[in-house]
Amino acid sequence: MTESNEQVGVGPWTGPQPSGEHFDPVLLRDGDRRNVVDRYRYWSHDAIVADLDATRHDFHVGVENWQHDLNIGSVVRTANAFNAAAVHIVGRRRWNRRGAMVTDKYQHIIHHPDVDDLLHWCADNEVPLIGVDNFPDSVPLETFDLPRRCLLLFGQEGPGLSEAAHRASTAVLSIAQFGSTRSMNAAAAAAITMHSWVRRHVFDQTVD
Repeated sequence: MTESNEQVGVGPWTGPQPSGEHFDPVLLRDGDRRNVVDRYRYWSHDAIVADLDATRHDFHVGVENWQHDLNIGSVVRTANAFNAAAVHIVGRRRWNRRGAMVTDKYQHIIHHPDVDDLLHWCADNEVPLIGVDNFPDSVPLETFDLPRRCLLLFGQEGPGLSEAAHRASTAVLSIAQFGSTRSMNAAAAAAITMHSWVRRHVFDQTVD
């Protein structure tokens, strides 16, 4: 879903003040114009994060950022929409936050200087690494049974997954395409893959 350019949110609270530590007194007084779902209106930032933490899904998302990939903000925004456990950024620490639409304030983000550091994290936390890219040895996402606990790793726009990430992945998945282009936008690929995980593990739609 997209947002219009009209002012979003709600104005100052009217009527008797609600009770509960999750409410932010400043937002109640001044209004809440943040890009949050209605149920989080007037909640403090920390209360929202705590509530999300209680229901976060078991998948992680990783993006290689060797050339300052502009897609990372969009990936973070989608990861927040699907309540991913965390977003892992491999390579450069700096990334363009504009596309995240402030969702990075609610999404856990972990930085790894290189693929080896990411692999150590995966090993320490017993989370299998699954790459997503078009390689000769890739298997179709559409027929692959995604594990509940996993880290879905995407390469940057253009080069795709690095060779080190390719070798380290327990599986590499490709997304079926039927047009003339050889690849799709990295943020779009990440959104499709995250939604596939949600269909499998939230709605129990198994693959054939």
